[in-house]
Amino acid sequence: MKRMMSNEIVSSNKTKKDGLRWMVWLRGWVNVLQEILLQRIMASHLHNPFPLPPLNNLTCIVTGSTSGIGSETARQLAEAGAHVVMAVRNIKAAHELIQQWQTKYYSSGKRHPLNIQAMELDLLSLNSVMRFSNAWNARLSPLHVLINNAGMFSMGGAQKFSEDGYEQHLQVNHLAPALLSLLLLPSLIRASQSRIISVNSVIHYVGFVDPNDLNFVSGKRKFSSLEGYSSSKLAQTRDLPRFIQDIYSALPYISYSPQEGCRSSVFSATDSQIQIYCEKLKTDKKSVCAFISQSCQPTNSSEEAHNVETSSKVWEKTIELIGLPLNSLEMLIEGEEVPCRYGNSYQ
Repeated sequence: MKRMMSNEIVSSNKTKKDGLRWMVWLRGWVNVLQEILLQRIMASHLHNPFPLPPLNNLTCIVTGSTSGIGSETARQLAEAGAHVVMAVRNIKAAHELIQQWQTKYYSSGKRHPLNIQAMELDLLSLNSVMRFSNAWNARLSPLHVLINNAGMFSMGGAQKFSEDGYEQHLQVNHLAPALLSLLLLPSLIRASQSRIISVNSVIHYVGFVDPNDLNFVSGKRKFSSLEGYSSSKLAQTRDLPRFIQDIYSALPYISYSPQEGCRSSVFSATDSQIQIYCEKLKTDKKSVCAFISQSCQPTNSSEEAHNVETSSKVWEKTIELIGLPLNSLEMLIEGEEVPCRYGNSYQ
């Protein structure tokens, strides 16, 4: 889980940057390798699976939950009693998973079914995000936890754009989750102490964001899938570049199973310490959300993520690209109607 605001590091360099300074880039890769090589040692204190309290009063939406970490996250929350909504592109695959989980759950001696369902959500379409949000908010039900787990990394792939005209990594990993989070605010506000969890990647440590060229179309920076992925994760998931996966495969002791990989997600979604962490990070100007590591401890996000000036510009550009007015957050909190380019007025 990550947010990008802090007063600790503020850029004093008024000249426009075209990339990370080499020392920042080097420290970023040191963080990436440290996370990969030492993550199992740093998380050795955690149980597997992660123990969860009864969650019968929680409603959770988990995007990208038909495989990997997202699938484990959805299953474990449901088995702990939560009402889980799998927000997925492949509804058929989700229904098949639900059937498998229900069968296994009954065979373990349980007498009641898992409270889990699937709803269609395609993050490569902002209109799909609008339809999903409208359908959910129409229920007038509280939403306690939104887990933005879905992500993409097209290793070595050519630059591709969504139907909305945005580079695919940018849209799936950043723009669509941002729009979804904002549009679900009415339901999140109905719940007590609701949370938005954004699953990130260690690759964000080497990401650089140009607020004026989030879409990689100016030609000033050469596009690569790694550039697109790391930038989108800094701007904001579950996937790692192939060469990182190869390292994991070569060193099986350090690799995480999906069950182990989802521990920080379910911890962030359910543990009372998260609220304490966020309270400690509050400043006079704004609240700051915690960045939780794989060891379920608060840690520092990248140096670039602490740049308040860049963060503000990225926020403003994000709001523009997803078709909302700049003050949409304040309007939604106040319960006002918000116009959106990808649908009718929204409330």
